[in-house]
Amino acid sequence: MFSNNSEKRWDIMKRNNLDICADILKVSRGGAKKTHLVYKANLNFKIVKRYLDHLVDNELLESDEGTFYLTEKGSRFIEKYDSLIGPSLGRDLTGSMWT
Repeated sequence: MFSNNSEKRWDIMKRNNLDICADILKVSRGGAKKTHLVYKANLNFKIVKRYLDHLVDNELLESDEGTFYLTEKGSRFIEKYDSLIGPSLGRDLTGSMWT
């Protein structure tokens, strides 16, 4: 059904909860509406709501009139995440694709 290249690309695209949280936090750096987060983090509205609730409850994001902003705690999470994940992927993640 799929060629080997398609299957490999699908495996690469799978993300765990930490990857998804990191993606949402990176998109939120300068402030982002839910719709922007859905499209940039490649999620649907139902899933993004669960993650936003979790990130706000844990003070990694804050919300102001429907716009989500990265907190200092969220920024530290991204730094630690990138320092752990970057070397395992063999690349420097300090220059995020979301910035």
